[in-house]
This record gives sequence, structure tokens and C-alpha cells, in this order.
Amino acid sequence: MSMTRSLSHLLLSGIFITGGADAFLKPGPRTQKVDAAGIPEPEQAVRLNGATMVIGGIALALGIAPKLAATILIGSLVPTTLVGHAFWKEKDAAGRKNQLTQFMKNLGLMAGLVLVLLERDKKEVLK
Repeated sequence: MSMTRSLSHLLLSGIFITGGADAFLKPGPRTQKVDAAGIPEPEQAVRLNGATMVIGGIALALGIAPKLAATILIGSLVPTTLVGHAFWKEKDAAGRKNQLTQFMKNLGLMAGLVLVLLERDKKEVLK
């Protein structure tokens, strides 16, 4: 893997490792949004999603099955984005703006992960 690709994976993984660890260790208010969305066992769901992000982020950072890691991270971002950053449900302008920013940030992260999925392996290039 090239140094540029390795560095980009490392930089992309940071938010998943830190955010996932925070969700796993301190599910806190996240559980209320998960519960309101009708997801059973909200605290366990938040912790599981957090652990998934940490594991996927570490795998991506270390270059261990990066396409699988990116797929797992996209899968964890979808519910996080839809449940955790539902800007359309916010009543006040400041809350709506903050959640819209977080929603758009997550879309940007998904785009970065899609680029990981589109990367060509050396074996593919040599064909």
C-alpha cells in the first residue's frame, strides 16, 4: 500500500476510533435517540455500534482488509447518521444547524469510505 493511501486511511479512521470509543464507554444521551427510534436495547445498541466503529477504524488504520473495514464502517454510519443526526426533527434553528452539520459530516465520511472501496489493489493494476 502506498504511503499516501496508508496516511489517508489513518486520517479517515481517527473519527471512528475516537467517536466509537466514546459511544462504547459513555452511551449517555445517545440511548435516548436510539430508544425514540424504536431500536430495542438502546444502550447495548449504542455500545455495539461504538465497538463496531472502533474495530472497523483500527482495521482501516492498520490496512487490515480495508475494503471490508470500509464496508463495516459505512454500515455503522447509516444508523448513526439517520438516528443520531435527524436535523429535520430539531425544533430550534441552532439545534437544526448543528445536526445538519453532523449529518453532512457523516455523508462526507461515507464518501471517503466509498473511495476506499473503489481503490484498486496492486494485483488488479498488474493485470
